[in-house]
Amino acid sequence: MNIAIITARSGSKRIPKKNIKKFCGKPIIYWVIKAVKKSKIFDKIIVSTDSKKIAKLVKKYNIDVPFIRPKKFSGDYVGTNKVMVHAIKWLIKNNCKPNYVCCIYPTAV
Repeated sequence: MNIAIITARSGSKRIPKKNIKKFCGKPIIYWVIKAVKKSKIFDKIIVSTDSKKIAKLVKKYNIDVPFIRPKKFSGDYVGTNKVMVHAIKWLIKNNCKPNYVCCIYPTAV
């Protein structure tokens, strides 16, 4: 199974709520979701977030948010590697064994 993990933290300091700010009429995260879906590379797309607001928003685009990321993996100085390891461990623990995993930033498009 090929899995895309979109990492969408709520606590941006430079641009508050940047992942859900409108860009061309849609939240910024919408554009990366659209691109990932269009690629047809992934069997599963999930969002790892610490925000219930982001989780609710992306569910409208039929994206799975299987967990709310713990605060210890959401701070200003937490690297992407720790966020990804947390998500992958969660997936494996919950009977999803990925062959390939791709980290995608919500502002990458």
